[in-house]
Amino acid sequence: MSYFDELASLLPTDRYSTNPVVLDQHSKDESYHKPAFPDAVVFPLNAEEVSSIMKIAEKHKVPIIPFGLGTSLEGHVIPYNGGISIDFSLMDQVLEVMPGDFLVKVQPGVTRSKLNQELKKHGLFFSVDPGADATLGGMAATNASGTTSVRYGVMRDQVRDMEVVLANGEIIHTGSLAVKSSSGYNLNGLFVGSEGTLGAFTELTLKVYGIPEMIVAGRATFETIDQAVEAVVGVLSAGIQVARIELVDAQSIAQVNSYSKTDYAEVPTLFLEFHGNEAGLMQDVDFAKEILLDSGCSEFKFEQDSLARNLLWDARHNLAYAAMRANPGKKLMVTDVCLPISELAGGIEGAIKALPEYGLIGGIVGHVGDGNYHVLLMIDVEDAEEMARAEKFNQHIVEYALARGGSCTGEHGVGIGKMKYQPLEHGNSLVVMQALKKTLDPHNLLNPGKLFQLT
Repeated sequence: MSYFDELASLLPTDRYSTNPVVLDQHSKDESYHKPAFPDAVVFPLNAEEVSSIMKIAEKHKVPIIPFGLGTSLEGHVIPYNGGISIDFSLMDQVLEVMPGDFLVKVQPGVTRSKLNQELKKHGLFFSVDPGADATLGGMAATNASGTTSVRYGVMRDQVRDMEVVLANGEIIHTGSLAVKSSSGYNLNGLFVGSEGTLGAFTELTLKVYGIPEMIVAGRATFETIDQAVEAVVGVLSAGIQVARIELVDAQSIAQVNSYSKTDYAEVPTLFLEFHGNEAGLMQDVDFAKEILLDSGCSEFKFEQDSLARNLLWDARHNLAYAAMRANPGKKLMVTDVCLPISELAGGIEGAIKALPEYGLIGGIVGHVGDGNYHVLLMIDVEDAEEMARAEKFNQHIVEYALARGGSCTGEHGVGIGKMKYQPLEHGNSLVVMQALKKTLDPHNLLNPGKLFQLT
């Protein structure tokens, strides 16, 4: 019996498909990487079904590719070796909210917005905000972060426990409900960020937070990138409880104005947000104003009204769409490097200078509170010469970051796009990662060809 027949006997017809339209939907993500079809797509309802699918795949030596919503940006879910795409969209239940422990238990197909809608009833929220309304399983797979990580941490910091189905179909748990543990290896840390190469996540227990009593957002403008980064270092050094601190360069502000119908000054700009109680928060805001002015801030404006705050952050989050509308016919390529904060200004200035040298169109945004920045490149993916220039530009900024103790990816993950930089970043540590992969997935069936090449 073929594995197609075994899948068909395991799942009802509405949860198993080889329809070309469905295969096409699972052949790509939101990146510029070329698509490739899986052989079949399955839609499990629980860990037991995922385990059965894994056992069928192991028996027939067929690749398995976990799939959330396809919002990833480095080709993580593209099945270049064919195989079975496991779509977790039907495993989308918030299983349990534990307000007294500030925890929530969810299935992997739950999206960030759906989770926060449920948590709001309990006066809680989930902090990780990557911009896209991604699934929690996908966010854990790539160790996503985003605008709020400067205060609340990245995805890895929020995971207390996971239910994981291994390549042989065995179901394990990686942690517990306890706040801390000194027992055994940190399996949460191993599986978060593994990009589907070590197992499929079927349940996550996540840390959540009380909704702040008060939120204040603001916008501060500067003449230079150096001034803006200096202001960021000053705010962080002062211990101010800033929840978000985002840098947008002048070119990107111009696109924001065109797309969002705003009239912001087209200069380097910080978008900030503060969370806390009213008395303490206003002190933090006043202190931040002083630091911003001392660093050369030419204009600042803070917003307490929720509508005004939402408009401010909508403008920031819509930047990618603004870039795409301004460059019809081109595809968005988003770079993603992370530097020590002390090296950030040099990295961004170098990227701005390099863009015209490589003949490229792009703008820069950054989660500057943790040293992470992105260049939004608009490229013609059908133009091989332009693609080559974009790849060389990406290599330029990655090598700059690695030479200064940074990383080739701060939050998007490796996928296939950053795989070639893994030996340079990790050196002999890559051998340890490869050994773990071979131990947990000896036949290299789980998302093969991603993260790194096996030797």
